Amino acid sequence: MRPVEALIRILREEGVTRVFGNPGTTELPFLDALVDHPDIEYVLGVHEGSVVAMADGYARATGRPAFVSLHVAAGLANGLSGLLNASRSRTPLVVTAGQQDRRHLAQDPMLSGDLVGLARPAVKATFDVQHAQDLPVMVRRAFRLAVLPPAGPVFLSVPMDLLAEETEVTLFDAPVAPPPVATGVDAAAALLAGARHPAVVAGDGVGREGGVGSLVTIAEALGAAVYHQPMHDGLDFPMDHDLYAGVLPPVNAEIRAALAPYDVVLIAGCHAFMPHHYSPGPAIPPGTRVVQVDSDPTEIGRNFTVACGLTGALGPTLQRLAAALPDPSDAPEAQRRRCTLRQRHLEQRAAIDTAALKAYGRAPLDPLAAVHAVASGLPDDAVVLEEAITAGVLLRRVLRLARPRSLVHTLGGGLGFGIGAAVGTAMGDPTRPVVAVLGDGCSMFGLQGLWAAARHAVPVTFVVMNNGEYRTLKDTLDGWDSRATRAGHYPGLDLGGLDFTVAAAFFGVEARRITHVDELVQLVSDAAHRSGPLLIDVPLLGHQQGARP
Repeated sequence: MRPVEALIRILREEGVTRVFGNPGTTELPFLDALVDHPDIEYVLGVHEGSVVAMADGYARATGRPAFVSLHVAAGLANGLSGLLNASRSRTPLVVTAGQQDRRHLAQDPMLSGDLVGLARPAVKATFDVQHAQDLPVMVRRAFRLAVLPPAGPVFLSVPMDLLAEETEVTLFDAPVAPPPVATGVDAAAALLAGARHPAVVAGDGVGREGGVGSLVTIAEALGAAVYHQPMHDGLDFPMDHDLYAGVLPPVNAEIRAALAPYDVVLIAGCHAFMPHHYSPGPAIPPGTRVVQVDSDPTEIGRNFTVACGLTGALGPTLQRLAAALPDPSDAPEAQRRRCTLRQRHLEQRAAIDTAALKAYGRAPLDPLAAVHAVASGLPDDAVVLEEAITAGVLLRRVLRLARPRSLVHTLGGGLGFGIGAAVGTAMGDPTRPVVAVLGDGCSMFGLQGLWAAARHAVPVTFVVMNNGEYRTLKDTLDGWDSRATRAGHYPGLDLGGLDFTVAAAFFGVEARRITHVDELVQLVSDAAHRSGPLLIDVPLLGHQQGARP
């Protein structure tokens, strides 16, 4: 079996039916081989940033590693932002780039470069394939490493002449042993059951590893308030649940204040709280005891003291922990806490709904009214992809999503993720409507993804929150009482008037620019019935305008 045939055989055995790529000369041996394998679709993107984002969304929707083919050094460099996002979000990807022909690498030919050196800071592991017989071993190993906790992207540099060799190579099978259930569950259950004021922090590992249902059971048994981790990437607890208290802010001092009322906190599948803006001191209040559960052993006690740490497969471990706790009917104190929290959370949700509805009207829209309209119009079982920064913070306050995998975001900070990831999400699970809520600045970084949406007729509804500025940076400067704030002048933070319907038309995507909030509700509600992409341009009020409860 030739090297390229071995590669395709492994892809098929690993369940790969789509390759996300943007090709160049060094990938031609691979593309040529795909001609004889029509069961593997080559999903073309016109920029590597969009390609990696599509693969990221697809991997999350399918629950399997996605396969990415990038082009040599420059193409890999274009995809690095997406790889950083995938690393932060623990998305399993196997990524290859074709290296120049080894027979003249010493001459420093055009397109050659240090591919492994470029990729190393952005991925979990790298492989520099130099011998044909090593290719099957390294590709198989890459798929294993991509899913091993902590999951993430793995990169392989594959010389173009190696794939074209006539050398015979052999395959091997390496089944993955599932990680074990954690030990120490009974001690953790005893500590949690004895809490007078318990709380839960639901991290993104819960959603990734199928632990949402068990975490609900745990929270109900304890009568515990449940917070999403800061800037969470997915749905890790139902947002319409009585016990759901919202999202922790990405600042240690504010996390500490939010958790101060609780004596015991269960932190499940959460990567170190991910603070964004600096504040002195730890995130955990003094005297609060922490029970931490994670599939990644390096997370236990990483940034705070842990009274009880459990390392093991997150879904099964949470299931066993739920079974070890008292039945809610036998815990009257837990039931009283649940009733109190239910009333508090209903009042909070009613207050934000009231504020949003008061701001409804004609465009340009109040940001809170705009995100509330999107949330109100969402079809049943929709997946919301969010890359909207300031509008995204408001959106999470009005969303009432309940089903796992209903929210997609990235913690990586590499802008331009949203459009491509929405396309990949819809490809990965075509049974669910996808609504992408995007900032105008974020959209500018990833516009090339609209080409793929149109080319592949992916029925995604793209909602661009168009305020013509980098609002989050202005808000941050305002929080510092900066010179820019006092002068009312923010250098480099204004985008001006952007008409995204024109951009959509260029790529062949149908578009609408709304004039009233009711149009937005209706267009979003129609998302379940689309046969192709639609972009909705939503003009927003500018900086320091509109309701912000």
